[in-house]
Amino acid sequence: MAVFVQKFGGTSVGDPQRIARCAARVQQRVRDGHSVVVVVSAMGHTTDELIGLAGRVTDSPSRRELDMLMATGEQVSVALVAMALERLGVPAASLTGGQAGITTDGAFGRARVMGVDRSRLDAELAAGRVPVVCGFQGISRDGEITTLGRGGSDTTAVALAAALRVAEQGGCCEIFTDVDGVYTADPRLVPSASKLSRISYEEMLELALLGAQVMHPRAVLFGERYGVPIHVRHSQRPDEGTLICRETPEMEEVMVVGAALKPDLGRVSLRRIPNNPGVQGMLFEAVAKAGIMVDDIMQTEFGEIASISFTVDHGDLADVKIAASQVLDRVGTGELAIEIGLAKISVVGTGMKSHVGVASRMFTALGAAGIPIHNITTSEIKISCILGKEHAQRALGIAHEAFGLDRPGASVGTSVGASAAGAQPALAGAVIGGTAASATTIA
Repeated sequence: MAVFVQKFGGTSVGDPQRIARCAARVQQRVRDGHSVVVVVSAMGHTTDELIGLAGRVTDSPSRRELDMLMATGEQVSVALVAMALERLGVPAASLTGGQAGITTDGAFGRARVMGVDRSRLDAELAAGRVPVVCGFQGISRDGEITTLGRGGSDTTAVALAAALRVAEQGGCCEIFTDVDGVYTADPRLVPSASKLSRISYEEMLELALLGAQVMHPRAVLFGERYGVPIHVRHSQRPDEGTLICRETPEMEEVMVVGAALKPDLGRVSLRRIPNNPGVQGMLFEAVAKAGIMVDDIMQTEFGEIASISFTVDHGDLADVKIAASQVLDRVGTGELAIEIGLAKISVVGTGMKSHVGVASRMFTALGAAGIPIHNITTSEIKISCILGKEHAQRALGIAHEAFGLDRPGASVGTSVGASAAGAQPALAGAVIGGTAASATTIA
C-alpha cells in the first residue's frame, strides 16, 4: 500500500460540483488500496476577497491579523472537502496546518516550513481516515498562525509528502490543478506548445523561477531536496499529466525542454558609484531588507567608478527606488536610473550541458526577427534575454520554434513508479512512530 498526497488548488474546489469531482479522485485512490492525505487551497478567489475585505476595514492591516484572516479561507475548503468525502463513504478529518504538524519560522505572510510532526497524520491514517489539510499555512513555535505566501499550498503538499516518505512506498505527490501538465511554453502564449510527460526537478525549478506558473519554485525545491516525485495533473478530467522527477541519462538527449516568459520587469541602475569593496553588499542588503526579490544583476567597472544594474518586478520599483536612493546617500555620489517596459524570455534544458550551439541558435533566431536584446544571462541549463516588453510574446514563440519544441515527441516519457528510486530521507524534524527525530532547518 502506497501513500499519496493529493493537492487541489483553488479553482479545483471553486464550487460544490468541482469539490465533488475532487472527492471522487480521492475515493478512487482509497478504493485502490492506498492511503491518501489531501491538501486544499481556499476556494476560487477567496484569498483575494479576504484581502480586499481587510482593505475596507483599514489601509494598513498588520501582517499578523492578515495571516489570521487569510488562513480562514482554507478552513472552509477542507471542511467542505471532508464532508464531500464522508458523503461518498470515505471517512475523513479536516485539519488546519498547525493540527497537521506543520511548523514555520513565524514570518507572517511569507513563512517557511521548518518541520513536520507527522504524528497526527499517522494517527488519522491508522484509523482509516483521510486527513484533509489546509494548504498555505502552518504554526510558529510561538503558536502563531502563519501563511506561506504565493504557492504555499504546493509547498504544503510536497512538505507533507516528504515527511510521509511517499517515494519509499511507490507513492507520490499529486498536484491537481486547472491545467493538464507542464508544457514546453505557456499554451495561451504559444499555441503550438506541447505537453511534457516528464521533466527534471532542475529544469522545472528554472522554468518556475523564469515565469512558468504551473509550480511554485519552493515546492519544486522541496521535491528535489527530499526526492518526492511530483505529478502535475488536471483536477477535473483524466489525464497522464507531467511527472517532475530526478534527471536520468536520456534527458540530456533533449537540448531544450521548455521556454518561459517573465513579463513586466523594470531595470534599476546605480551609475557612477565608487568602485569600492562592500558597495554591492550595502546595496543588496538594503534591497533585501525591503523584502524585494532581485532578478538579474549586472556590473560594469570604469576604473575607480562602477555601474550596477538589476531587474525586479514592476510592482517592486517604488520600494526599490527608496532603498537604492538611501544607498546613494550613504556613498555620497552617483545617480539612479529606472527603466520600465522590459521582459525576459528564457530557454531551459539539462541537455545544454552536453550540446553546443544553443546560444547561437537562440540569438540567431531573435536577430533574424529583428528583435533587439538588452542583456543576456546564462547558467548551466538556461539562457535568458532581457528585451522590450513589446517584443516578448513574439520572441517567446520564435525561441520555442527555434528549438523544435512544437514538434511531436519533444518530451520524454516515464511512469510514476520509475522516479522513486534513490529518494532522499524524509523531511527533517518529522515524528515517526511516536519518537521525535532531531529538528533541522529545512526551508
